Amino acid sequence: MKDTAVPLDQLVPEHIKGFEAYIPSQPDDMLKKLYGLETLHRLNNNENPLGPAPAAWPVLENFPPREAAIYPSGDAWHLRRALGERFGLDPDQFIVGNGANEVIAFVIKAFCREGDNIVTADKTFAVYEWVAEFSGFKARLVPLKDFAFDPETMLSAIDERTKIIFICNPNNPTGTWWKRDQLEAFLERVGGRRIVVLDEAYCEFVEDDEFPDGIEFLQRYPNLVTFRTFSKMYGLAGLRIGYLAGSREVVDIIRRTCVVYSINTLAQAAALEAVNDDDHVRRTRDHIAGEKRKLLPRLEKLGLEYQSDAGCFVMIRLPFSDTLAYRKFMFKGIMIRSMTGFRFPNWIRVSIGSSAAMEAFATALEEIIA
Repeated sequence: MKDTAVPLDQLVPEHIKGFEAYIPSQPDDMLKKLYGLETLHRLNNNENPLGPAPAAWPVLENFPPREAAIYPSGDAWHLRRALGERFGLDPDQFIVGNGANEVIAFVIKAFCREGDNIVTADKTFAVYEWVAEFSGFKARLVPLKDFAFDPETMLSAIDERTKIIFICNPNNPTGTWWKRDQLEAFLERVGGRRIVVLDEAYCEFVEDDEFPDGIEFLQRYPNLVTFRTFSKMYGLAGLRIGYLAGSREVVDIIRRTCVVYSINTLAQAAALEAVNDDDHVRRTRDHIAGEKRKLLPRLEKLGLEYQSDAGCFVMIRLPFSDTLAYRKFMFKGIMIRSMTGFRFPNWIRVSIGSSAAMEAFATALEEIIA
Protein backbone atom coordinates (compact mmCIF):
# COMPACT_ATOMS: atom_id res chain seq x y z
CA MET A 1 0.00 0.00 0.00
CA LYS A 2 1.43 3.36 -1.01
CA ASP A 3 1.80 6.10 1.56
CA THR A 4 -0.29 9.20 0.93
CA ALA A 5 1.92 11.97 -0.40
CA VAL A 6 2.48 14.83 2.01
CA PRO A 7 1.84 18.29 0.54
CA LEU A 8 5.16 20.01 -0.11
CA ASP A 9 4.04 22.98 1.98
CA GLN A 10 3.97 20.74 5.07
CA LEU A 11 7.63 19.78 4.56
CA VAL A 12 8.88 23.37 4.50
CA PRO A 13 9.86 24.99 7.84
CA GLU A 14 7.99 28.18 8.68
CA HIS A 15 11.14 30.31 8.65
CA ILE A 16 11.87 29.19 5.07
CA LYS A 17 8.33 29.98 3.89
CA GLY A 18 8.84 33.63 4.73
CA PHE A 19 12.30 33.87 3.16
CA GLU A 20 12.74 35.13 -0.40
CA ALA A 21 15.48 33.71 -2.60
CA TYR A 22 18.26 36.02 -3.77
CA ILE A 23 18.11 36.24 -7.57
CA PRO A 24 21.49 37.14 -9.14
CA SER A 25 21.72 39.20 -12.29
CA GLN A 26 21.95 37.40 -15.62
CA PRO A 27 25.41 36.63 -17.10
CA ASP A 28 27.13 39.46 -18.93
CA ASP A 29 26.53 37.97 -22.38
CA MET A 30 22.79 37.80 -21.74
CA LEU A 31 22.69 41.33 -20.33
CA LYS A 32 24.50 42.69 -23.37
CA LYS A 33 21.93 41.02 -25.62
CA LEU A 34 19.03 42.24 -23.48
CA TYR A 35 20.17 45.88 -23.43
CA GLY A 36 21.72 45.95 -26.91
CA LEU A 37 25.25 46.55 -25.64
CA GLU A 38 28.71 45.93 -27.06
CA THR A 39 30.53 46.94 -23.87
CA LEU A 40 29.44 46.42 -20.26
CA HIS A 41 31.32 48.01 -17.36
CA ARG A 42 30.80 45.99 -14.18
CA LEU A 43 30.68 48.48 -11.30
CA ASN A 44 28.30 46.50 -9.10
CA ASN A 45 30.31 43.82 -7.27
CA ASN A 46 33.41 45.57 -5.89
CA GLU A 47 35.73 43.57 -8.12
CA ASN A 48 39.38 44.54 -8.44
CA PRO A 49 39.83 46.62 -11.62
CA LEU A 50 43.49 45.56 -11.85
CA GLY A 51 42.49 41.91 -11.98
CA PRO A 52 44.10 39.04 -10.04
CA ALA A 53 47.32 39.59 -8.13
CA PRO A 54 50.13 39.14 -10.70
CA ALA A 55 51.83 36.59 -8.43
CA ALA A 56 48.87 34.29 -9.13
CA TRP A 57 48.92 34.66 -12.92
CA PRO A 58 51.35 31.77 -13.62
CA VAL A 59 49.08 29.47 -11.61
CA LEU A 60 46.00 30.63 -13.51
CA GLU A 61 47.67 30.39 -16.91
CA ASN A 62 49.39 27.03 -16.42
CA PHE A 63 46.89 24.94 -14.49
CA PRO A 64 47.49 21.30 -15.49
CA PRO A 65 44.24 19.95 -16.99
CA ARG A 66 44.77 16.50 -15.45
CA GLU A 67 44.61 18.01 -11.95
CA ALA A 68 40.94 18.77 -12.56
CA ALA A 69 40.25 15.06 -12.03
CA ILE A 70 41.90 15.01 -8.60
CA TYR A 71 40.22 16.19 -5.41
CA PRO A 72 41.83 19.27 -3.81
CA SER A 73 43.35 19.41 -0.35
CA GLY A 74 40.35 18.95 1.91
CA ASP A 75 41.45 21.61 4.39
CA ALA A 76 43.66 23.89 2.25
CA TRP A 77 46.74 22.51 4.01
CA HIS A 78 49.40 24.54 2.17
CA LEU A 79 47.41 27.78 2.17
CA ARG A 80 46.76 27.60 5.92
CA ARG A 81 50.49 27.26 6.48
CA ALA A 82 51.18 30.26 4.28
CA LEU A 83 48.58 32.26 6.22
CA GLY A 84 50.13 31.16 9.51
CA GLU A 85 53.55 32.32 8.35
CA ARG A 86 52.15 35.60 7.04
CA PHE A 87 50.33 36.50 10.26
CA GLY A 88 52.44 34.71 12.87
CA LEU A 89 49.73 32.25 13.88
CA ASP A 90 49.36 28.49 14.09
CA PRO A 91 48.02 27.17 10.75
CA ASP A 92 45.29 25.43 12.74
CA GLN A 93 43.93 28.85 13.70
CA PHE A 94 42.65 29.25 10.12
CA ILE A 95 39.73 27.76 8.23
CA VAL A 96 39.47 28.36 4.50
CA GLY A 97 36.06 28.43 2.85
CA ASN A 98 34.36 28.76 -0.50
CA GLY A 99 34.16 32.52 -0.24
CA ALA A 100 33.38 34.43 2.92
CA ASN A 101 29.74 33.31 2.67
CA GLU A 102 30.69 29.76 3.57
CA VAL A 103 32.73 30.69 6.64
CA ILE A 104 29.84 32.87 7.85
CA ALA A 105 27.65 29.76 7.73
CA PHE A 106 30.31 27.71 9.53
CA VAL A 107 30.34 30.09 12.50
CA ILE A 108 26.57 30.42 12.79
CA LYS A 109 26.05 26.66 12.62
CA ALA A 110 28.78 26.08 15.18
CA PHE A 111 27.34 28.30 17.92
CA CYS A 112 23.60 28.82 17.36
CA ARG A 113 20.77 26.50 18.31
CA GLU A 114 17.00 26.88 18.22
CA GLY A 115 15.91 30.10 19.89
CA ASP A 116 19.30 31.82 19.58
CA ASN A 117 20.01 35.06 17.74
CA ILE A 118 22.80 37.11 16.22
CA VAL A 119 23.28 40.88 16.45
CA THR A 120 24.46 43.05 13.56
CA ALA A 121 23.60 46.31 11.80
CA ASP A 122 20.55 46.84 9.63
CA LYS A 123 22.57 48.32 6.74
CA THR A 124 25.59 46.11 6.25
CA PHE A 125 26.63 42.98 4.35
CA ALA A 126 23.32 41.12 4.24
CA VAL A 127 24.67 37.56 4.33
CA TYR A 128 24.99 37.53 8.15
CA GLU A 129 21.25 38.20 8.38
CA TRP A 130 20.32 35.84 5.55
CA VAL A 131 22.31 32.86 6.82
CA ALA A 132 20.95 33.28 10.35
CA GLU A 133 17.35 33.62 9.17
CA PHE A 134 17.30 30.73 6.72
CA SER A 135 19.05 28.59 9.36
CA GLY A 136 16.15 29.25 11.72
CA PHE A 137 17.81 31.82 13.96
CA LYS A 138 16.79 35.41 14.61
CA ALA A 139 18.86 38.32 13.33
CA ARG A 140 18.59 41.31 15.67
CA LEU A 141 19.36 44.37 13.54
CA VAL A 142 20.39 47.73 14.97
CA PRO A 143 20.56 51.03 13.06
CA LEU A 144 23.77 52.62 11.87
CA LYS A 145 24.75 55.97 13.36
CA ASP A 146 26.28 58.45 10.92
CA PHE A 147 26.63 55.57 8.44
CA ALA A 148 28.69 53.58 10.98
CA PHE A 149 28.22 50.68 13.37
CA ASP A 150 27.13 52.06 16.74
CA PRO A 151 28.64 50.12 19.68
CA GLU A 152 26.04 51.34 22.18
CA THR A 153 23.01 50.19 20.20
CA MET A 154 24.71 46.89 19.44
CA LEU A 155 25.41 46.25 23.12
CA SER A 156 21.83 47.16 24.04
CA ALA A 157 20.49 44.63 21.50
CA ILE A 158 22.26 41.70 23.17
CA ASP A 159 20.05 39.40 25.23
CA GLU A 160 20.52 36.04 26.92
CA ARG A 161 20.04 34.19 23.60
CA THR A 162 22.57 36.22 21.61
CA LYS A 163 25.44 34.01 20.51
CA ILE A 164 27.26 36.00 17.83
CA ILE A 165 27.85 39.69 17.08
CA PHE A 166 28.83 40.56 13.49
CA ILE A 167 30.79 43.75 12.78
CA CYS A 168 31.81 44.65 9.24
CA ASN A 169 34.98 46.74 9.46
CA PRO A 170 35.18 48.61 7.10
CA ASN A 171 31.46 48.43 6.56
CA ASN A 172 30.01 47.40 3.23
CA PRO A 173 28.37 49.50 1.79
CA THR A 174 29.21 52.70 3.71
CA GLY A 175 33.00 52.29 4.05
CA THR A 176 32.99 53.52 7.67
CA TRP A 177 35.20 51.79 10.21
CA TRP A 178 35.95 51.55 13.91
CA LYS A 179 39.28 52.77 15.17
CA ARG A 180 41.48 50.57 17.29
CA ASP A 181 40.32 52.06 20.59
CA GLN A 182 36.64 51.70 19.61
CA LEU A 183 37.04 48.03 18.81
CA GLU A 184 39.05 47.40 21.96
CA ALA A 185 36.47 49.12 24.17
CA PHE A 186 33.67 47.12 22.56
CA LEU A 187 35.47 43.81 23.05
CA GLU A 188 36.15 44.66 26.68
CA ARG A 189 32.46 45.34 27.33
CA VAL A 190 31.36 42.15 25.59
CA GLY A 191 33.93 40.22 27.57
CA GLY A 192 34.07 36.55 26.71
CA ARG A 193 30.30 36.12 26.86
CA ARG A 194 29.61 36.18 23.10
CA ILE A 195 31.43 35.34 19.89
CA VAL A 196 32.41 38.57 18.12
CA VAL A 197 32.98 38.27 14.37
CA LEU A 198 35.01 41.01 12.69
CA ASP A 199 34.47 40.90 8.94
CA GLU A 200 37.57 42.47 7.38
CA ALA A 201 36.81 41.81 3.70
CA TYR A 202 37.97 45.35 2.85
CA CYS A 203 40.69 45.80 5.46
CA GLU A 204 43.51 45.83 2.89
CA PHE A 205 42.06 49.01 1.40
CA VAL A 206 42.62 51.03 4.60
CA GLU A 207 45.83 52.99 5.12
CA ASP A 208 45.51 54.54 8.56
CA ASP A 209 47.53 53.89 11.70
CA GLU A 210 44.35 53.92 13.76
CA PHE A 211 42.73 51.10 11.81
CA PRO A 212 42.68 47.92 13.93
CA ASP A 213 44.17 44.70 12.57
CA GLY A 214 41.72 42.10 13.84
CA ILE A 215 44.27 39.31 13.67
CA GLU A 216 46.49 41.18 16.13
CA PHE A 217 43.58 41.17 18.62
CA LEU A 218 43.12 37.40 18.60
CA GLN A 219 45.64 36.63 21.32
CA ARG A 220 43.98 39.04 23.78
CA TYR A 221 40.37 38.20 22.88
CA PRO A 222 39.84 34.45 22.39
CA ASN A 223 36.14 35.01 21.62
CA LEU A 224 37.05 37.06 18.53
CA VAL A 225 36.89 35.62 15.00
CA THR A 226 38.06 37.52 11.90
CA PHE A 227 36.98 37.01 8.29
CA ARG A 228 39.04 37.92 5.24
CA THR A 229 38.74 37.22 1.52
CA PHE A 230 40.80 36.88 -1.63
CA SER A 231 37.90 38.20 -3.73
CA LYS A 232 38.42 41.94 -3.32
CA MET A 233 41.99 43.16 -2.94
CA TYR A 234 43.55 40.04 -4.45
CA GLY A 235 41.19 39.84 -7.42
CA LEU A 236 40.18 36.19 -7.11
CA ALA A 237 36.41 36.68 -6.87
CA GLY A 238 35.77 34.16 -9.64
CA LEU A 239 37.53 31.44 -7.67
CA ARG A 240 35.50 31.97 -4.46
CA ILE A 241 37.98 31.69 -1.60
CA GLY A 242 38.01 33.32 1.83
CA TYR A 243 39.11 32.40 5.35
CA LEU A 244 38.58 32.97 9.04
CA ALA A 245 41.05 33.15 11.89
CA GLY A 246 40.55 32.79 15.61
CA SER A 247 41.85 31.14 18.76
CA ARG A 248 42.61 27.40 18.53
CA GLU A 249 39.76 26.61 20.90
CA VAL A 250 37.14 28.54 18.90
CA VAL A 251 38.43 27.41 15.50
CA ASP A 252 38.44 23.77 16.59
CA ILE A 253 34.72 24.12 17.37
CA ILE A 254 33.92 25.87 14.10
CA ARG A 255 35.85 23.22 12.15
CA ARG A 256 33.26 20.63 13.21
CA THR A 257 30.71 22.34 10.94
CA CYS A 258 33.01 22.62 7.91
CA VAL A 259 32.35 20.91 4.62
CA VAL A 260 35.71 19.56 3.44
CA TYR A 261 36.81 19.68 -0.20
CA SER A 262 34.73 22.80 -0.84
CA ILE A 263 37.69 24.92 -2.03
CA ASN A 264 38.87 23.92 -5.49
CA THR A 265 42.49 23.22 -6.38
CA LEU A 266 42.96 26.27 -8.59
CA ALA A 267 41.59 28.64 -5.94
CA GLN A 268 43.94 27.23 -3.30
CA ALA A 269 46.98 27.46 -5.59
CA ALA A 270 46.19 31.01 -6.74
CA ALA A 271 45.56 32.26 -3.19
CA LEU A 272 48.80 30.65 -2.03
CA GLU A 273 50.72 32.88 -4.45
CA ALA A 274 48.55 35.99 -4.07
CA VAL A 275 48.70 36.25 -0.27
CA ASN A 276 52.17 37.80 -0.26
CA ASP A 277 51.81 40.02 -3.34
CA ASP A 278 52.21 43.31 -1.48
CA ASP A 279 53.02 45.21 -4.67
CA HIS A 280 49.56 44.38 -6.00
CA VAL A 281 48.02 45.71 -2.79
CA ARG A 282 49.94 48.98 -3.15
CA ARG A 283 49.02 49.42 -6.81
CA THR A 284 45.36 48.68 -6.13
CA ARG A 285 45.26 51.19 -3.28
CA ASP A 286 46.85 53.84 -5.48
CA HIS A 287 44.36 53.20 -8.28
CA ILE A 288 41.31 53.32 -6.00
CA ALA A 289 42.49 56.53 -4.34
CA GLY A 290 43.26 58.17 -7.67
CA GLU A 291 39.87 57.35 -9.19
CA LYS A 292 38.04 58.56 -6.09
CA ARG A 293 39.91 61.87 -6.31
CA LYS A 294 38.58 62.31 -9.83
CA LEU A 295 35.01 61.14 -9.16
CA LEU A 296 34.08 62.90 -5.92
CA PRO A 297 34.44 66.50 -7.21
CA ARG A 298 32.13 65.62 -10.10
CA LEU A 299 29.53 64.34 -7.62
CA GLU A 300 29.85 67.58 -5.65
CA LYS A 301 29.43 69.63 -8.81
CA LEU A 302 26.16 67.77 -9.46
CA GLY A 303 25.03 68.52 -5.90
CA LEU A 304 24.73 64.83 -5.03
CA GLU A 305 25.12 63.49 -1.51
CA TYR A 306 27.66 60.69 -1.33
CA GLN A 307 29.28 58.44 1.24
CA SER A 308 32.91 57.55 0.64
CA ASP A 309 35.36 56.30 3.21
CA ALA A 310 37.42 53.11 3.10
CA GLY A 311 36.88 50.41 0.51
CA CYS A 312 36.74 50.22 -3.26
CA PHE A 313 33.30 51.77 -3.69
CA VAL A 314 31.27 54.96 -3.30
CA MET A 315 27.59 55.32 -2.29
CA ILE A 316 25.62 58.05 -4.05
CA ARG A 317 22.14 59.36 -3.25
CA LEU A 318 20.02 60.09 -6.30
CA PRO A 319 16.93 62.33 -6.62
CA PHE A 320 14.94 59.38 -8.00
CA SER A 321 14.51 55.61 -7.59
CA ASP A 322 17.66 53.51 -7.48
CA THR A 323 15.90 50.72 -9.41
CA LEU A 324 15.11 53.20 -12.17
CA ALA A 325 18.75 54.33 -12.04
CA TYR A 326 19.88 50.74 -12.52
CA ARG A 327 17.93 50.48 -15.78
CA LYS A 328 19.09 53.88 -17.03
CA PHE A 329 22.75 52.98 -16.40
CA MET A 330 22.34 49.54 -17.98
CA PHE A 331 21.17 51.11 -21.23
CA LYS A 332 24.45 53.05 -21.17
CA GLY A 333 26.48 49.88 -20.60
CA ILE A 334 27.18 50.35 -16.88
CA MET A 335 26.19 48.00 -14.05
CA ILE A 336 25.75 49.67 -10.66
CA ARG A 337 24.32 48.31 -7.41
CA SER A 338 20.87 49.56 -6.45
CA MET A 339 20.74 49.92 -2.68
CA THR A 340 17.11 49.40 -1.74
CA GLY A 341 18.05 45.83 -0.82
CA PHE A 342 20.60 47.27 1.63
CA ARG A 343 17.77 49.43 3.10
CA PHE A 344 19.18 52.55 1.41
CA PRO A 345 16.38 53.49 -1.01
CA ASN A 346 17.37 55.95 -3.78
CA TRP A 347 21.06 55.26 -3.18
CA ILE A 348 23.40 53.42 -5.53
CA ARG A 349 26.78 51.86 -4.79
CA VAL A 350 29.45 52.20 -7.45
CA SER A 351 32.55 50.04 -7.44
CA ILE A 352 35.76 51.79 -8.43
CA GLY A 353 36.66 50.28 -11.77
CA SER A 354 39.17 51.04 -14.48
CA SER A 355 39.80 54.66 -15.47
CA ALA A 356 37.78 54.12 -18.64
CA ALA A 357 34.87 52.61 -16.70
CA MET A 358 34.86 55.47 -14.18
CA GLU A 359 34.87 58.10 -16.91
CA ALA A 360 31.98 56.29 -18.60
CA PHE A 361 30.08 56.18 -15.30
CA ALA A 362 30.65 59.86 -14.47
CA THR A 363 29.59 60.94 -17.96
CA ALA A 364 26.49 58.74 -17.83
CA LEU A 365 25.59 60.08 -14.38
CA GLU A 366 25.83 63.67 -15.60
CA GLU A 367 23.59 62.83 -18.56
CA ILE A 368 21.04 61.00 -16.41
CA ILE A 369 20.86 63.79 -13.81
CA ALA A 370 20.54 66.39 -16.56
